[in-house]
Amino acid sequence: MMDEYRKGWALRYLREAKAELEAARKMPYMASGLMLEAIRKARNAIYYSLGEPAFIEILIREEVMKNPVTNDSVLRFLMGIEGIVQQLSQMEEVNGDAMMKQADSLVEIATDIVETLTEERFDN
Repeated sequence: MMDEYRKGWALRYLREAKAELEAARKMPYMASGLMLEAIRKARNAIYYSLGEPAFIEILIREEVMKNPVTNDSVLRFLMGIEGIVQQLSQMEEVNGDAMMKQADSLVEIATDIVETLTEERFDN
């Protein structure tokens, strides 16, 4: 069962991720930074839905160092998200359309996860 604190943060990060993505569509000159922020916030929404974010981050970091190819599908998914965030953070030149598709996908996945685990429907 998820406590109200984590539930509140998960929903907040999800709302902010959606807002950042919408702003990226409206302000192309700032789009890459806004999309990266949307991806980070979607990741944080997922982390808060699953447990304590600090512990999840440590777990993922340790697992990537120990065993970059895992059979655990949830852990593999979380490692993939972290990989996307790291890749996009380090890119100097970004393909705006490709990044927008990744950001859209991740925000939608985060929405599904947060809605499932919080048992709340997210209003767009």
